[in-house]
Parts: sequence; C-alpha cells; structure tokens
Amino acid sequence: MNKLYVGNLSPSVTVEDLEQLFGERELPAPEQVLLKSGYAFVDFPDQNSAIKAIETLSGKVELHGKLIEVDYSVPKKLRSRKIQIRNIPPHLQWEVLDGLLAQHGTVENVEQVNTDTETAVVNVTYATKEEAKVAIEKLTGHQFDDYSLNVSYIMDMDAASPVQAPRTRRGGRSSRDQGTPQPGPSGGFGSPRLRQPDFPLRMLVPTQFVGAIIGKEGLTIKNVTKQTQSKVDIHRKENAGAAEKPITIHSTPEGCSSACRMILDIMQKEANETKTTEEIPLKILAHNSLVGRLIGKEGRNLKKIEEETGTKITISSLQDLTIYNPERTITVKGSLEDCCKAEVEIMKKLREAYENDIAAINQQANLIPGLNLNALGIFSSGLPVLPPAASAGPRGAVPPVSPAGYNPFLSHSSHLSGLYGVPSASAMPHQHSQQAPEQEVVYLFIPTQAVGALIGKKGQHIKQLAHFAGASIKIAPAESPDVAERMVIITGTPEAQFKAQGRIFGKLKEENFFSGKEEVKLETHIKVPSSAAGRVIGKGGKTVNELQNLTSAEVIVPRDQTPDENDEVFVKISGHFFASQTAQRKIREIIQQVKQQEQKHQQGAAVSPHHSK
Repeated sequence: MNKLYVGNLSPSVTVEDLEQLFGERELPAPEQVLLKSGYAFVDFPDQNSAIKAIETLSGKVELHGKLIEVDYSVPKKLRSRKIQIRNIPPHLQWEVLDGLLAQHGTVENVEQVNTDTETAVVNVTYATKEEAKVAIEKLTGHQFDDYSLNVSYIMDMDAASPVQAPRTRRGGRSSRDQGTPQPGPSGGFGSPRLRQPDFPLRMLVPTQFVGAIIGKEGLTIKNVTKQTQSKVDIHRKENAGAAEKPITIHSTPEGCSSACRMILDIMQKEANETKTTEEIPLKILAHNSLVGRLIGKEGRNLKKIEEETGTKITISSLQDLTIYNPERTITVKGSLEDCCKAEVEIMKKLREAYENDIAAINQQANLIPGLNLNALGIFSSGLPVLPPAASAGPRGAVPPVSPAGYNPFLSHSSHLSGLYGVPSASAMPHQHSQQAPEQEVVYLFIPTQAVGALIGKKGQHIKQLAHFAGASIKIAPAESPDVAERMVIITGTPEAQFKAQGRIFGKLKEENFFSGKEEVKLETHIKVPSSAAGRVIGKGGKTVNELQNLTSAEVIVPRDQTPDENDEVFVKISGHFFASQTAQRKIREIIQQVKQQEQKHQQGAAVSPHHSK
C-alpha cells in the first residue's frame, strides 16, 4: 500500500526532478519511480512515508508550473470497501469519528495508522463497496474546526480474489502470528494456535535520562536486556520536545520488574551525578479500560498497595485521554525499593484485568451466533483486540503492522495493537445462524443526570448510536421529577443489543458519571415467559446461583410477580458490561430451551387426536 500515483505532471518533468522534490520535502528516497507521459508511479518504502508524501505534496506543490496530484495507486478492481481518512484533528473524540463513519454505512473495521504527522490517520473497511464509495464522496473535504478530511481508496486484496475470504479473517496477522489457521468444525477456519498474549510494562521516563538509559553506543540498554531477558523499546524519536518519553518492556512479569528496577537505578545514579535534587517517581502507563480494576471499589486495591509498599500512588485524569493517548499515567512516589514493590503489585492487577478481558472476548464470540467482533466499536476508551506486534510503538501510535480492527471492548483506538499483543478478533470463528436473529427488548437503567449526555445535542448522539448499533433506543418518561434512574428501552438483535449497551456503558464512564475508582455497573431488566421463570431460578435456586458464579453478575427473579398481558415476568441483572451480557445470553438460552420444549409438547398434543381416529 506504499505505491503512489503522481498526476498532472508537465511533459518536461524528469525522474531526477521528482527525486529532487522528494529530497527537498525530506521524504525518504523512493524505491522505484516509473515515469509516464503526464504521470508517474512511485514506490515508497513504507506506509508512513507514503502518507507524508500525499499530505505534503498533493495540491500543494508546483512542478514545472503545474500543481501536482498525489494519491495511492489503486487499480479499479481493488477499489472496493477499504478507504483511508487523513488529516483528522488529534483532539477529536473517537465517538464523534465513529458517528460520522456510521452515517455512510456499516463499519466493519477501523485501524489507526502510525504516522509522523500531527493529525491522525485511520484505515476504514465498510461492509460494501457502495458504502465505501459514498463515504469517499461525503467525507472528502469534511470540516472539523480548521481541519479538512482527505480520503482515498486503499488496496482491498479481498476484492481481487475470485472467492472472497471469510470476513472474520480481515485485519491480517503480524509477522509474529504466521501460524496456519486450523480447520474448524464447519470446514472454515477457526482460531489459529496463538502464543500466550504478551502484556508489556509501559513506563514514562524524563527525557534528560534517556541518554543514560541507552548508554554509550547502546551498551547500557543492551546490558539491561541481556540481564533481564527482556526486549526494551525506548521511543526517543517520538513526541519531539516532550519532557518525558515512553519505554516498553516485553518479558515475563519477573523480567519486566527486573528491567524496571535497573532503569530506575540508572536514572537515580544519573540524577546523583548531575546533582538533580528532584525525586524521580516511577511512572507506569496503563490503558484506561484496565485502570478501574486496578483502583478497585472505593479505591481499596490502590490503598492496599500503598499501605503494603509504603508508597504514594496517583493516577492521571480521564480528561487527559485523547485520540492519540488512550493511556493513563500511574505515578508511584517512594524509595526505589518501595517503588519496585509497588510495580509488581500494580502490574499484577493490570495483568489480571487484561487476561479477564481476553477471556471475556472469547466467551462472547461463542455466546452470540453471527456476532461480528470486528464490527463492534464499543467503549470510547477500552482494550482493542489486535494481533501481537513485533514491538510497541510510541505512546498513542500504531506500529506499522497489520492490525485488526474494532472489537467488543470498545475500541476506537486500534493503536494499542503495539502496546498489548492480543489474539486478533478476526481470527475468531464467525458463526452464521440459519435464520434471522430474533429481536430482543432490554430495559437498561441509567443515572438520571446521564440522560442529557446519552441524548446529545439535538438528539444527535442517541440517533448516531441507534444507527451504529442497528437498534431502536428510547428513553422512557420519568415516573416522577426526583427519580434517581431512567429506563432506556433497547430493541434489536443480540448483536445490536451488545453494541448499543456497550456504547452506553462506555459513554457513562467517559462522561465521569462513574468515578475512576469504580467500574460502570448498571441494572438491566429482561422479560421472560412466566413458564421459564422457574427454570431460570432452578431447584432450590441452583440455576440462578450458578448463573451468578459464572457471570459475576447479580441475577434476581423477583418472587410474587404478576405476569403481564403477554404472560411474562421480569428478571433483574446487575453488573459490569461483560457480566451483564453473559447473564443475558445465558438466560435467553434457557428461554429458548423452554420454548422448544413447549413447541414439541404442543406438536405432540396436536398429532395424538389425529392418530386416534
């Protein structure tokens, strides 16, 4: 995807003219320049330099008196569902971008691209080529503040294949995930055999200590990697002028901790030699979706770590999160020894939360038939499902690997692919149900003060959410002026429910209706046939207890309910998003089993009189 078309060239332009122009604009030397009459094809070494060439040259530079045009060279047969959007404002919220993309069709995949530009770049895959074409027409030149979006087709290799590859395979795999997929039970491809996901330690260090950490000719950092059996990436070239630089350490938990200790020790010695009197705290970067569980209910986890290690721990504000930076900074102050003890405990909690999330993704993949995990962009700041990366990129940037896209956690920020190597959601089986999924109704209760944020200005947010999820979303009138909660009625397929509810959970977290010290836990009601209520409870409450143990949600079937006109009663579910989703699906399974048994019974009853004649 690094081959560019350079058009509107004067007949007098030579290859040397083009190469000189690239040099003047500080673009890397192209690998090949093929000059034709009035246009040329240029191969750049990587996507980053190709993007830079398009953004700095197209429509901005004259060559021999003519304003040149630069864009990706994409054959017509490969112009299908994939487009690239550039010049996105760095402060733009992912939710706003998602809403804009969803206006023009169903978005299957979004990947943020690592670039040297100040603005953001994303690659977008729509469900159909028609939707992609409309998106290009509508989004080209779209204004955000003083930024005008630039949009191009990019290669869609699926379009070139006579037999289109299964959509679940999209997103590709990085160089560290080249195993052959194993045939699944349906003859398709299931998940490839993947290594245990790598959960790196991410640190922030003062820029003035980076040279000491690297050492003369890189000897110091080589010594760290050798002694700790770690891979250490120092992102010193990124964020020029920044007071701090990120470091990513890939290793076992013990290896990460050893490398962290050595780096802290190097900085402390350098501070002593340069007579820097300021205390050097340990700063750990963690994805926002994991931080709530590190903090714990009412801050208990964090308080416990502080008490056990003798440190003071603070966490950066949610307001610091941007399109480029989905991470929060955990600052640990104390002696070097105490900081190292705290690092072990902090990473233990983060790693545990991360592994639980990965397990939840795998569980969700099997719970909802036909659920396209790649098409789900849920929370505004969560954990994306992406393939293992060869190395972590700079803070808030994507390494040049083939990332998978959206995922059930949330995610607008594909750039975490380089930070946390995860099995790709695209590698998971995509099951197809034999019939259209049944429409479900769910009653979700949100804090009254959150209603305005959910609706948005002139109702824009709730409309975009409904369009994105493919669901009907209505807010029931308040029963009285002083109610603490309002009921949101969501109608849609299981996948639509998953998407709509997930976005609502994420919106409440993003808007700070729940503090950073607690997870978003909401109450959900679903209706079940009164004949199925007993099955949900089980003998002596056995089934409902098992449900609660399995899902971590609180499940209550209120006793002495009077069935409504449809002979249905409510089941109440309380918990965080994945707990609630899993409980909902399990209860739906029980309802389906009861319905099937009733149908068989009715069919049997209908057949009996016929045979008796």
